[in-house]
Amino acid sequence: MPSLLFLVGSLRQASSAKATARAMIHRLDPAVEVQMADIGALPHYNADITDNGAVAAFLHQIAAADGLVFVTPEYNYGVPGVLKNAIDWASRPAYESVLKDKPCFIVSTSGGALGGVRAQAQLKYTLNGVLARVFIGKEIVVPFANTKVEAGLLVDDAILAFAGESLTAFVAGLAAR
Repeated sequence: MPSLLFLVGSLRQASSAKATARAMIHRLDPAVEVQMADIGALPHYNADITDNGAVAAFLHQIAAADGLVFVTPEYNYGVPGVLKNAIDWASRPAYESVLKDKPCFIVSTSGGALGGVRAQAQLKYTLNGVLARVFIGKEIVVPFANTKVEAGLLVDDAILAFAGESLTAFVAGLAAR
């Protein structure tokens, strides 16, 4: 079975994005290998930094994964800085990075009614720019996400079932590669 690396765009332990990622992982086939990236351990992107253990480990995680699953909250109509920072690290060298041709699946969350659609659009634009392969399918958005978390997990069965169908298709596509 394929391996997935989850990149969650929030550092907060109790975030709805982390709760969504955890709930999705719980529903995955147990044979799928899953890791969570610690994007908070990365320094601010700086091309002068050429030897950093956290960056090297992060790039290795991406290279080793068959696919990436981004679960991002929406901050001020866009992607959180910590997630953009992680993408900036992973996008070097330009056009030849570990993100080139890497299959990516996107989920967005927000405390509002739109479920992070603007962050999702921004993330897709950025990933396309670094030549990643964004999964084409129905957008997975979690509106009013903060009200749907219990014991550290998203509890919206309708959204999780909907997301699960798409994530299963994403994983199947990885297995077929």
